[in-house]
Amino acid sequence: MSKKIEFKSFNELPYSLEEAVNRLRVNVGFLGNDIKKIMIISSEPNEGKSFVAMHLWKQMAMSGEKSIFVDCDIRNSVIVKKYGIKSVDNSKLKGISHYLSDNSKIEDAIYSTTFENGDILFNVDNVINPSMLLENKKFEDMLDYMNENYRYVFIDAPPLELVSDGESIASKCDGAILCIRGNATSKKVVKNSINRLKRAGCPILGVVLNRVNTSKKRYGKYYYGDKYYYGKNDTK
Repeated sequence: MSKKIEFKSFNELPYSLEEAVNRLRVNVGFLGNDIKKIMIISSEPNEGKSFVAMHLWKQMAMSGEKSIFVDCDIRNSVIVKKYGIKSVDNSKLKGISHYLSDNSKIEDAIYSTTFENGDILFNVDNVINPSMLLENKKFEDMLDYMNENYRYVFIDAPPLELVSDGESIASKCDGAILCIRGNATSKKVVKNSINRLKRAGCPILGVVLNRVNTSKKRYGKYYYGDKYYYGKNDTK
């Protein structure tokens, strides 16, 4: 792939948090070969879904699995700004909204990165109402392409409680990992999110509990499936 981007800011994690993400990566590997398109989602904003998706993608790629991160939070993406993404040759960036809205080929919107085996399809220009873009055939064609060319497709989707985009995306994925903010997200909201995913026909692969108040407990629990793993929880 000729087009390449670099990250101005992709800070290394503290060891315990890095290990927690690594354990999540290992358990994703246990899901089997049929699980490829994985949506990372939350119920509400600021629950850490993008953080989890980015670092899970990074670790999976660095472990040797060809993976792609797909930024489907087209209404309010902050990935480019947060990680200081820029093209290596200083060319103008094109992203998922460009691919879905014009005659661009999918290869024109996917970038290789400084992480071996890790490609990315981010969003450059936010769209006020992307529902039609996410429901058209080009979106399905995009996922089919990725399903054929990557071992893992990690999709960062909008919060379920805000808009219907997440349900639409979920219906086309092999499963979802639900991110929950500790001591903040109510049980009622979580149940509603679970019901929305079930209604979309998207299996819940696991739950990540993050942003736990570490002043009361030294370790936060990272839940995955029927098991949980421990890692210091200081995500921002």
